[in-house]
Amino acid sequence: MAAVRSIFTTLIRNQISTRTNGLLRHLSSSPSSTVSKSELVYDESPVPVAGEESDGSGGDDLKSRIFRLRLPKRSATNVIEKWINEGNRISVHDLRSISKELRKSQRFKHALELSEWMVSHLEFELSDSDYAIRIDLLTKVFGIDAAERYFESLPLNAKTTESYTALLHSYAASKLTSKAEDLYERMKESNLPLTAITYNELMTLYMSVGEMEKVSYVVQELKSRNVTPDIYTFNLWVSSCASSLKIDEARNILDEMSAHEAGPSESWERYVKLVKIYLTSGQLVNSEVNAVVETEKGITQREWITYDFLIILHAALGNKNTLDQIWKSLRMTKQKMISRNYACILSAYLMLGHFGEVEEVINQWNTSATTDFDVAVCDRLVIAFRDVGLIEKAEAFRVLLV
Repeated sequence: MAAVRSIFTTLIRNQISTRTNGLLRHLSSSPSSTVSKSELVYDESPVPVAGEESDGSGGDDLKSRIFRLRLPKRSATNVIEKWINEGNRISVHDLRSISKELRKSQRFKHALELSEWMVSHLEFELSDSDYAIRIDLLTKVFGIDAAERYFESLPLNAKTTESYTALLHSYAASKLTSKAEDLYERMKESNLPLTAITYNELMTLYMSVGEMEKVSYVVQELKSRNVTPDIYTFNLWVSSCASSLKIDEARNILDEMSAHEAGPSESWERYVKLVKIYLTSGQLVNSEVNAVVETEKGITQREWITYDFLIILHAALGNKNTLDQIWKSLRMTKQKMISRNYACILSAYLMLGHFGEVEEVINQWNTSATTDFDVAVCDRLVIAFRDVGLIEKAEAFRVLLV
């Protein structure tokens, strides 16, 4: 169970960290816990033997030199110093670009060294995003206390929406509910311009600690402050309702989403259709109980539904590589999935037109040692696609089933 939860959290938290560069833009549902380094999503990229230095890109620019360090104990600062002593120039754009690549590769210590270099050299004017990224990196490298101390030491003009949101993200990732709520109140008292990201963080936090009932309150708060929700906001909201088996409420949210001024867009239309397909094919029904039905090894129905909505979100956004990663990671956990989980990934690949992957998942389901292939679920999936007007894809899926 911990492995499945950590996979989910890794994907979400990696997205949120990426979002810090440019006001933390990637956010979705998250029901789970903090992640250990050993539980990160599978990565096929080659890793050098400990102590060896990678070839990097094979070049001799600053980025290549830093990426050849590999081991965290090696100093990126020394590499920068040597680069400058050789008569080379370095720009803030170069440092930000290299830092972004380091964060993508989870080389957080080296990325933090680049941030420290920028801070210590006054010729580099720090942006709001630079402060936010530094808070995120301090959390990852030295822990939440270090990030708090740095935030509190910032001058008032640096305590912007971005830096506040970065610290809020750190609290949410650590499930520090009281601190997150207190920080949100400080943000309101500071009269900062809030965005959907702030509320997405709070919704993610409440879902991660199982307080689903608070998600709708966050949405109401967002609306009362005239903040425009984004697709991640809607995904969190719909997911919280579906995982609590409040299906009618979930359908009402879809109607609101369809009428929302930010849509319709291709991603939003795909999302609405995929959720409708999921609700139909999965035969989820309203329930007064709080969705605590257990599946194998302690994973609740609520948690599985929330994982499914991560797949739905990325399918709507057209992130096929992320879909592949999620599905591969879930299968590696060896947890017993149910038919609805297979229907979810099948509908995602079908929506994006990746029929080779659809056939592969069908074969995986047919050969699964733990989950019997369910023809009835597949038939409902065909009907669900037809119901939302995707006749050709319904027919293509029917043919693959033969």
